[in-house]
Amino acid sequence: MADVMTREQRSRCMSRIRSTNTGPERDIRRILTKLGYRYRLHAKSLPGRPDIVIRRLQVAIFIHGCFWHRHDCKLGRATPKSNTKFWAAKFAANGGRDRKSRVELENAGW
Repeated sequence: MADVMTREQRSRCMSRIRSTNTGPERDIRRILTKLGYRYRLHAKSLPGRPDIVIRRLQVAIFIHGCFWHRHDCKLGRATPKSNTKFWAAKFAANGGRDRKSRVELENAGW
């Protein structure tokens, strides 16, 4: 049962997960800069607070982590073995919030 973490271990692990300036986010920003695009980060004025916004083109980019947004890959399919009801609700809420943000952005012309 070495896979199950104590509450303190889980808390420490989760506290170290970044919500902004993640590796994938920095990689995409680096590519956009090399391509000559100007962008803003984490626009609070837009629904869902997109990670990258190119206002001139009205483009909003979300860089979602596999675990939190349930991508169809090895990391996205992983679910913690403890407190499964909590995690199921959490993942469902994330998906619902993602869909709502996308619809609001599309309705606003993004």
